[in-house]
Amino acid sequence: MFESLSQKLEQALKTLKGQGKINEINVAQTAKEIRKALLEADVNYKVAKSVTDSIKDKAMGRDVLLSVTPGQLFIKIVNEELTDLMGGSKSEISLNGDPAIILISGLQGSGKTTFSGKLANYLKKQGRQVMLAACDVYRPAAIEQLKVLGTQIGVEVYTEAENKNPLYIARNAAKQAKALGKKILIVDTAGRLAVDEQMMKEIKSLKDTLKPSETLFVVDAMTGQDAVNTAQAFNETIDFDGVVLTKMDGDTRGGAALSIKAIVNKPIKFISSGEKMDTLDIFYPERMASRILGMGDVVSLVEKAQQAFDEKEAQRLNSKLRKNQFDLEDFLGQIQQIKKMGNIKDLMGMIPGMGKMLKDVPIDDQAFKPVEAIIRSMTPAERENPDLINANRKKRIADGSGTTIQQVNNLLKQFSEMRRMMKTVNKGALPGNMNKMKALGR
Repeated sequence: MFESLSQKLEQALKTLKGQGKINEINVAQTAKEIRKALLEADVNYKVAKSVTDSIKDKAMGRDVLLSVTPGQLFIKIVNEELTDLMGGSKSEISLNGDPAIILISGLQGSGKTTFSGKLANYLKKQGRQVMLAACDVYRPAAIEQLKVLGTQIGVEVYTEAENKNPLYIARNAAKQAKALGKKILIVDTAGRLAVDEQMMKEIKSLKDTLKPSETLFVVDAMTGQDAVNTAQAFNETIDFDGVVLTKMDGDTRGGAALSIKAIVNKPIKFISSGEKMDTLDIFYPERMASRILGMGDVVSLVEKAQQAFDEKEAQRLNSKLRKNQFDLEDFLGQIQQIKKMGNIKDLMGMIPGMGKMLKDVPIDDQAFKPVEAIIRSMTPAERENPDLINANRKKRIADGSGTTIQQVNNLLKQFSEMRRMMKTVNKGALPGNMNKMKALGR
C-alpha cells in the first residue's frame, strides 16, 4: 500500500546522504521533498505541512553525534514524526461489560462484515467466547455472508428471520449472548452514507441503546482523502473509539491512513487485507513508520511466524534436521506453514532493505505451486527417499504435476544441494562459498 510513498521518501532523503553536516539549506530542501511526497500520497495538506514543519524544527535543533551521519539522523527524525502522526503507539480495544459489545460502523462497501468475521476469529484465537450479531437488514446478502463466515471460523451468529429492526435484533442478541455465557458480542451494522440523515440516526440509536464498550469505524484504505472526511462526519455523530483500515493490500497511495489520526484524533486499531479470516493485524504506528521508510518490520515477521508454526512440529523438524533426515514431505509442510503467514512479497518487505530489492520482482504465492504439484505427484516412498526417482518416475511425476522433466530435475537437484548443505552445517563446518547455496523452487 505504501510502496509509492516509500519510494518518494527515499528519493527525498537522498538529498542529505553524503552531506557533512545539517544546515538550513539542505534541511529545507529535504523537508520540501518530503512534503511533496506526502501530498502526492494523498495526505491532508494541513497534516503534511505540520509534519514537515516539525521535522525542520527538530532537525535544526539537534546536534549530530560523531557516530551518526546527517542522513541517518534525519531518517530517525522522520521516523519519529511518522510514528507520532499515526498515533505513537498501539491502541487496545476495550472489552468491558457482560457481554462486552463491539459496534461496527462504516460506509457501504468498506468491508465491515468481513472485518466482523476477522475480529471474531482474532478474539476466539485468544480463547475468548464470541458471538456475532447480524444487524445489516438492508443488504440482502449481508446476513448470509456473516453466517458463512461464522461457520467458517466456528463462531455463533445471531439472526432473526422475521424481525427487520436493527435495534431489536441487537438488544435480543445481547440477551442471548449473556444467556449463553458469551463474553463478547460483535454487532455488524449496515453501511451508510454520512449524508443519509435517517441512517446516521439509526447508528446513533444503536450506540445509545447498546452502550458498547468499543465502537469501531471501518474505512476502505483505497477511498483516499474522502475517508478522512467521512471519518469526521461519523465521529461527530457517534464519537467512535477507533479506526479500522481495510483493503490495505490494494493499489493505493495510503495518505488517508496517515491523515485520519491527526484529523479526527482517534487511533487506528486494526489493519486488514484480503478476504482470508486470519489477515487481520493490530496497528503499530512505529512498525508502520519503519516499513514506510524501508527499515523493515522484523518484530511483526517474527510474530507471524510464531502464530503459523507449531512448537512440537518445530522440535520434530529440528530433530530430523540434526539427523539429516529432512525429506520432501517435510519441505512440503514448511511451504504450507509459510503460506499461512500471509502474502509472500509483504513478508519479504518486513525484512530490512528487502522491500527495495524486491519492488520490481514479481513474487507471489503462485511461485510455490509448481513445487507443491511436483511433490504431491510423488509417492510417499519417493518423498522420503528422492534417490528412488529414476527417469521413468520423473516422467510420471512431471505428467502428474503438469510440469516438465526439467522442473522436476531442478527441484531434486536443489533439494539435494540443500540437504548436503544441512549435513555440512550439522558437522559444524560451514562451507567456504555460501554463494553456492541456491534457492529452492527457483
